[in-house]
Amino acid sequence: MKPFTTLSAIAAPLPIQNIDTDMIIPKQFLKTIKRTGLKEGLFYELRHTPDGTRIDDFILHKEPYTQAKTLIALENFGCGSSREHAPWALADFGITCVIAPSYADIFYNNCFKNGILPVVLPREAVDTLMQHAQSSTNNITIDLAEQTVRAGNHQFSFEIDPFRKRCLLEGLDDIGLTLEKTADISRYEQTRDTAQPWLKVNE
Repeated sequence: MKPFTTLSAIAAPLPIQNIDTDMIIPKQFLKTIKRTGLKEGLFYELRHTPDGTRIDDFILHKEPYTQAKTLIALENFGCGSSREHAPWALADFGITCVIAPSYADIFYNNCFKNGILPVVLPREAVDTLMQHAQSSTNNITIDLAEQTVRAGNHQFSFEIDPFRKRCLLEGLDDIGLTLEKTADISRYEQTRDTAQPWLKVNE
């Protein structure tokens, strides 16, 4: 997993409450277990009419937001089903940070497992960032080490669990965390093979 340290990039405003995971990635795109190609389904029903026609004025279809790496949304982002394809689709588009007043718990947890930083800020701060993102100077800087979000003359601090912070800073997913214990695992296996040789796997 790629480490997340500091992100200074275009932020796309999406001022909608209760964006659920079906809105983020509709069910017809869940047939794959690959994490690539899902950007085509990201917000599909917001980006297209029912007959599949592209809606050109949707925020992620307009420049410079086609290059957005941060998404700003409103309360209860990621509610609905627990599909992990939702953060996969965001990451495949290039979005590595979401800023919102609140999140659904499962989506929030899934973000960390997929290298996405979900920042929680008060509604007033989110509204300020939303306005900034709609301006011509729409870059926003997120500093994970300092736990700050900067936009123009505005700066906001956010809270994050120290363990999750370390995982993002060091690019550690569940596999990476396990590999950190490789020496301990090897020692345990050697001790077990000596004490219980009948359990040893034939090589």
